[in-house]
Amino acid sequence: MDMNGVPLFSLLSGRMSWLSHRQSLLAQNVANADTPNYVARDMKAMNFERMVAGQSSGNSLSLTNARHIAPLSSSGGGDEEDAVGEGGSPTGNAVSIEQEMIKLSETQIQYQAATNIYQKAVNMFRTALGGRG
Repeated sequence: MDMNGVPLFSLLSGRMSWLSHRQSLLAQNVANADTPNYVARDMKAMNFERMVAGQSSGNSLSLTNARHIAPLSSSGGGDEEDAVGEGGSPTGNAVSIEQEMIKLSETQIQYQAATNIYQKAVNMFRTALGGRG
C-alpha cells in the first residue's frame, strides 16, 4: 500500500522533506560562517492553509508513464530566501552562529515531532489492519 496516498502521510512527508532541506541550508550557513560576504540562507515558512488546500483539491499531477519525472511533494512553501539575522562582521559576513544553532535545534525538534506522528499513524494503521502495534 502506498502510504503517500493517505493525506496525513503525504503532509508529513512534505513537512519532513521541508525540514531536511532547511537543516541542509542551516548547516551550510554554519560551515560558511567565516566566508567573506556570505549571506545566510533559510527556507520560507510553510503555509499550512495552502498545504491543506492542495491536499483537498482533486487536481493533482499524475504519472502516465514510468519514465516520467515524479512531481515534487507539496511542501507548502519550499522556497529559499536570505535569512534575516543579527550577525555581521567586518568582512561582510551576515551569519550569526548562535542564531543558526538555535534554528538547527528547532528544526531537529520539529523533525522528531513529525517522525513521531508518522510512526504513531503507521502503528494505528497496523492495529486497524489486525497486525502488531
